[in-house]
Parts: sequence; structure tokens; C-alpha cells
Amino acid sequence: MTYITSFSRQICPPALLRLLSATALVLAMIAGSAAAQDVNRGEIEKIVREYLLQNPEVIAEALTELDRREKEAEESARLQALSDSADVLFNSSRQVVLGNPKGSMTLVEFFDYNCGYCKRAHADMARLIEQYPDLKIVLKEFPVLGQGSVEAAQVAVAVNSVAPDKYAEFHEALLLGRSQANRASALAAATATGIREDALLAAMETDEAGQTIEEVYSIANRLGLTGTPSYVVGNEVVMGAVGFDQLREKIDAMKNCGETTC
Repeated sequence: MTYITSFSRQICPPALLRLLSATALVLAMIAGSAAAQDVNRGEIEKIVREYLLQNPEVIAEALTELDRREKEAEESARLQALSDSADVLFNSSRQVVLGNPKGSMTLVEFFDYNCGYCKRAHADMARLIEQYPDLKIVLKEFPVLGQGSVEAAQVAVAVNSVAPDKYAEFHEALLLGRSQANRASALAAATATGIREDALLAAMETDEAGQTIEEVYSIANRLGLTGTPSYVVGNEVVMGAVGFDQLREKIDAMKNCGETTC
């Protein structure tokens, strides 16, 4: 999963444009005030320009501060979204649950059947289930990699509707399969578990798949998710295939401290 690097490594053009716009606004205000006091506007602009040229680190400091404030605002909005969406995020009737359905700790994973990182992360999920008998893992179908992913998710919703006891077997077979996930490969994976294809096709004729996927898109949008895999542990959103150790640390912290960091 690819992310924009932080300002300590790369200047973000949109932020720079906002900074320049804000600087221009400040200059305009100063100039306006200067005009009211019969002070030469050109002189004020010249002084500001010379100061910035002589102290360019001020721009870097301003960009760093802007980045900090934006991240703080994003995190605040994400926490609010987690609070507002908690019921549908953790207890939706449409979601799939692996591990212990009555577990006291919950890990939510947003995934796509065509996501290579999700395929690798599947082993992390299996190890977590084995290591934590009290862990509930909620899977959210989040098809973001094209039409094939959407088709695979539609079949997956049908599997969960027709034979929820077969979902884990189907999920692993399709996710770890070598071919691209789409309607055909998903149906093949489902029927290989013993589910009748006509039952799946009938389930796919309903609105359940569309409503399930739309529900997940809505939550993902509120949480600011842009790719897969993405996780929710407690009140923290974790983006990317961070690996078993990081997920284990957060689960241990939740278990011992009630938060993802002790």
C-alpha cells in the first residue's frame, strides 16, 4: 500500500499552495493596513520577501506545523467517525466474523480479494486467531481494485448469506488463489466448498450484496481509508499491511490497558 510521505521527507504541493495562499493573504492584509497608515506597500512586501529569502527555514517550519495541524485535525475527525460508526463497524448484521464471535477484543479488517498485501496479511490473521482465543475478527468486504474485486465481493456476500459456516474455507481459498478474483473464480471457490451454485446465484439476485458493499464504502469513507488492508483496533485506525508483530502489540495493549498504546 502506498502513502504520501511526511513533510520531513517530501514537500506536499497542495500544502505548499495553501501556505503560499495564506502568505499572500497576510501580505494583502499587511499592505491594506499599510495603505491605511500611508506606509508604502512595496516597501512592506520587499521587507517580507527579503526576510523569507534570508530565513528560508521559516517556510520549512511553517510547512511542518501545517502538516502537524492537518494530521491532528484528521485524527480528531477519524476518532469522531469511529465513535459515530461504532455500531455498524463492530456489530453489523452484514459482517463476517472469524475467531471468537463473543470475544472481548475486536480487530476489524477491510480487505480486497485482489490485494496482494491482503493475501500476505492472511497469515497474520490466522496466527492472531490461534494466539488469542478471546479475539473477534470482523471482515469487511472493501473492493477497491476494479470490477473483478466487486464481483468477488458480491459472491462472498452470497456465501455468507447461504452458508456462513463455509465462509472461512471459501475466503481462504479465494484470497490465496493464484488467479484474479472475479465472479467466475469466486463461484468456483464457493462451489468447491460444497455450496450449490444455484443457491448462490439466487442470493446474488437480491440487494444484499450491494447494500453490504455500500455499507462498507460508507464507513471507509468516514474513516478516511484509501486502500487495503486497513484495520481498526480499539479506537485506532491502522492502514497498510503492518504485519503480525505490530497488530499483536496493539491487541496486547488493548488487553492490558484498554487502549492500543500503554
